[in-house]
Amino acid sequence: MSQHELVLDTGQGNAAFSEGRRRRSRLGLVVTGVVGGSLVALYAVAAPFVAPALRRVCLPFVPATTAQVENVLRVLRTRTGTLVDIGSGDGRIVIAAAKCGFQASGLELNPWLVWYSRYKAWREGVHRSTSFHISDLWKASFAQYSNVVIFGVPQMMDQLEVKLANELPSSAKVVACRFPFPTWVPESTEGEGIDTVWVYDAKIFHSDLHRKTDKTLLEQKKSHPHS
Repeated sequence: MSQHELVLDTGQGNAAFSEGRRRRSRLGLVVTGVVGGSLVALYAVAAPFVAPALRRVCLPFVPATTAQVENVLRVLRTRTGTLVDIGSGDGRIVIAAAKCGFQASGLELNPWLVWYSRYKAWREGVHRSTSFHISDLWKASFAQYSNVVIFGVPQMMDQLEVKLANELPSSAKVVACRFPFPTWVPESTEGEGIDTVWVYDAKIFHSDLHRKTDKTLLEQKKSHPHS
């Protein structure tokens, strides 16, 4: 092989090597972009599900069973007016209540579940009598509701007792599913096991709250008689 041919062959080899490196570099950028985009998309979908778990009191999404929905509707069969489902998830309680004549709302932190619930309500033909809100229950007011449904967890029930007792009208009913309230006395229950629901009358827990308040004030007066 002549020196000229050797130089030419070497130059072609270098060019081919450089082209290969450029292709690998472009492929690496494409792969990085795809992986990065996938991670961003995964975070966008997963973050609303994960974020509530990072809060001090977590209200996880566990769909209501058919029996639970039926029990809720059964204990509210003589009721009318407005209804709110705290932690409404995929909207099944709200939609079922709307079909029974309630003006029903759902409060849910997860925006994906809220959007899905709105679509589902539209598909079921009850979008005019339902509403779903991306909302933190601790920042919401319940003064306008005459019926409250809650699928809670034990860690939050004592705090929620106080909030509802202070905000709900005396004509309201509260239905707790899966876990009862710690100090309220239910007026009735329905179902058994995990499908049990507990019904509470606002007049009763309002009376209890006032009694506790009066007792606290009396104790404070006894402790500070000259204040």
